[in-house]
Amino acid sequence: MITRAFHAWEARLASVSTDRVVRPFEWGLDWLDGDHADAPTPREAIRAWGDRAVADSTAFFTPAPTSDYEHVAGPGGGDSTTLRFPSALVTPHPENNTVVARYFPAPATRRGGRAAARRAVVVLPQWNSDAGGHVGLCRLLARTGVSALRLSLPYHDARRPPELHRADYLLSANIGRTLQVCRQGVLDARRAIWWLHGQGYDRIGLLGTSLGSCLATLTACHEPLVTAQALNHVSPYFADVVWRGLSTRHVRAGLEGHIDLDDLREAWRPISPWTYIDRAARLKTLLVYARYDLTFPLDLSRMLIDEFRQRGLPHEVAMLPCGHYSTGVAPFKYLDGYYLQRFIDRNL
Repeated sequence: MITRAFHAWEARLASVSTDRVVRPFEWGLDWLDGDHADAPTPREAIRAWGDRAVADSTAFFTPAPTSDYEHVAGPGGGDSTTLRFPSALVTPHPENNTVVARYFPAPATRRGGRAAARRAVVVLPQWNSDAGGHVGLCRLLARTGVSALRLSLPYHDARRPPELHRADYLLSANIGRTLQVCRQGVLDARRAIWWLHGQGYDRIGLLGTSLGSCLATLTACHEPLVTAQALNHVSPYFADVVWRGLSTRHVRAGLEGHIDLDDLREAWRPISPWTYIDRAARLKTLLVYARYDLTFPLDLSRMLIDEFRQRGLPHEVAMLPCGHYSTGVAPFKYLDGYYLQRFIDRNL
């Protein structure tokens, strides 16, 4: 009875958004670097490109360094400032090529009579988060001694071109574009981490929610400066969440009839956490899942948790007694914030 009640509530919360668009299926080879003329089919071209990306994922997810950071006063002054810098991956949309972040510095603190280590966390919100998403969490982290840098994901907020109402170009039925723009999110996060390191932070973590948790995993597994990751809603596979999730039914509608789940999982293997899970051995990880989640199905979350356990990877687990959308509703959002803040505070 409780399960049915939560699932019905999740469906109602998901139905609030009425601007979802079923976009046409595209292989998106024009978004992928390299020559694909020798591939017999677009499917094979995507597979070959993905094989190369995974074989040298360090190069795939490493941006060129930049010194072109602009750090200015934040919106309306107050407790945050704004950081802008160029994205390492240039897309056809100029608005998306400048990364925008809000920086919430923690007050200087001392512990045990000595200066505390400078701790910071990069926060990656969920898909289609507005500009205010996770700002409350960033303020909580800053008040408790951990500076927070909240990134706007590709095609979100100020990075969204005028023809879009949602961040459809980050995740859609365009296979190649989804690959490259998710990769862009990782490249952006690494440049943000490098900026924090340049500001003197010596303990750096990542906190990601929903799709942001996937991008956080990919980043943490390839960025040596990161020592801890808090992953808020988790799955081992990118494709399975899109195929089965409540929030992405319109994306699946564009995919069906052109590609099945097995081929989609293979195509999006370069942006799936499962591909790089062994790299998490050096990281402290928090895995948060929701008991009644219809967007990140429960069996997928448990599959990833079981794999961490079987491989002996260092991790903690927290279960929320709610669903995906209801995580953002009181009292569940406070419980979620408590789990995330406590883990970051203890492990940075």
